[in-house]
Amino acid sequence: MSDNVTIRIQTADFDINAEIAALTASRTDIGAVVTFSGICRGGEGSDATTALTLEHYPGMAEAEIGRHAEEAMTRWPLTGVTIVHRTGRILPGENIMVVLTASAHRQAAFQSAEFLMDYLKAHAPFWKREETAAGTGWVAAKSDDDDAAARWGK
Repeated sequence: MSDNVTIRIQTADFDINAEIAALTASRTDIGAVVTFSGICRGGEGSDATTALTLEHYPGMAEAEIGRHAEEAMTRWPLTGVTIVHRTGRILPGENIMVVLTASAHRQAAFQSAEFLMDYLKAHAPFWKREETAAGTGWVAAKSDDDDAAARWGK
């Protein structure tokens, strides 16, 4: 994996500002950083999420996400990519993941972040179990996510 790509899967929370600072430290070639942060949504009523538990296949998940980050680096003139994804039990309001893309110009940063998010939602090797007042169940894949990823040839 390129020196300008960071992929981490961890149970601990992360600081988005610290991740941006690490990506941009001592760099004068970066004119844009696009940040997407995924946060556990709760909701209201009897089907409100009380927690999510995310699982992954260690080693494979990092390699697969890294492969797509490298593809983003070749599709757009990026200076760096950071993806941090949490696993374990996550409560509403807590961070799930962050995608940072850096480039000299905003268009590449925006497009590559969208590409990576579409991939992560549709194909990243994570399994999500949702807890609600009514019980616990695995979250099924959504066709809208597959459609979004397909527009990139994925």
